[in-house]
Amino acid sequence: MITAAPSPSGSPSASPRTGSAFHDDGRHRVAVLVRPGVMPLELGLVHQMFGAAKSPERGAERPERGVKSPERGAGGTEVDGQTPEGHTPGGGAPLYEVVTCAVAPGPLRTNADFTVHVAHGPEALAEADTVIFPATHEEDAPETTGRLGAPLAGALRRIRRPGTRIASICTGAFVLAAAGWLDGKRATTHWKSAEDFRRLFPHVDLDPDVLYTHEGEVLTAAGEAAGIDLCLHMIRGDHGAAVANDVARATVVPPHREGGQAQFVPRPVAEPTVRASTGAARAWALRHLHRPLSLRELADQESMSVRTFTRRFREETGLTPVQWLTRQRIERARQLLEETDMPVDVVASRSGFGTGASLRQHMHAALGVSPRAYRVTFRGGGT
Repeated sequence: MITAAPSPSGSPSASPRTGSAFHDDGRHRVAVLVRPGVMPLELGLVHQMFGAAKSPERGAERPERGVKSPERGAGGTEVDGQTPEGHTPGGGAPLYEVVTCAVAPGPLRTNADFTVHVAHGPEALAEADTVIFPATHEEDAPETTGRLGAPLAGALRRIRRPGTRIASICTGAFVLAAAGWLDGKRATTHWKSAEDFRRLFPHVDLDPDVLYTHEGEVLTAAGEAAGIDLCLHMIRGDHGAAVANDVARATVVPPHREGGQAQFVPRPVAEPTVRASTGAARAWALRHLHRPLSLRELADQESMSVRTFTRRFREETGLTPVQWLTRQRIERARQLLEETDMPVDVVASRSGFGTGASLRQHMHAALGVSPRAYRVTFRGGGT
């Protein structure tokens, strides 16, 4: 059994004051509320990222404990990766204190073959400056009914300090939505759960195509890796780019991915078959993606009028022919960027976009990144 307790390297040696989950030392207090079936990676990444945030070794006073970033919208704006003059990376005092809590303290199941022992109950929520909700692998009331179970609802009522920052990772967003914290706000969750989320929470402006969102004091991340990006975004907003970049270097992750960047979700379209009335046209189009394709050419493959072909195509795929072609060309370009060293202009030609400028425009619209940035993400280099 793993015990969720403060790390000796990340916390002062003094014990928390009586009746408190936190030390009274001015650090920003982060509470992570876990539920049965918690995913260890999501729990661990919060401790790792915030635990690695240290003040610069230059005698600067510790920031006020509750300092948080202003509302920035998805992804924030501060991207300066330069280390300020006089800044010594990673050598100062811890800036955050992170504690794990549960509705009831004690052993808690994970989705792995071990349990964690959670030392703190929901009383930690009343003192936290930031409360983070990771996902659970098990089906709980928020994920199945859109409502909070009585014990969880009682725990959340302890979050009553004005200005408390609330964040979720992956399907932890279901808890935020069930509590009403996302009503009328833009939010995200894992793309696999987007349909269920929309059905249960129609009053939330769900955007399943981004990595994370930031709406006032409420933030959501799409999945486990996006949770790392969200933690860095909060650290960057609280203490600046230099501290966030130190954390990124210490944990060997990219220092900044925009929240508005799309989740890298494979969007396969069903393999065309001869039994579908437009299947032959789609199969033919996939063999000719490198060149311009007209609706007339596609319709001719099925011996249909353009109007009939367009209607049947949409019935079968849920997309217009132009939307489907663009998606297939994006997928072809992604494959070439990931698997080859072809120059961007060649990738553009092979995928049917014609020019590098056109490819950049379409990739930015679809994924929120340039071809070069996409290649660097997946291959660590390229042109």
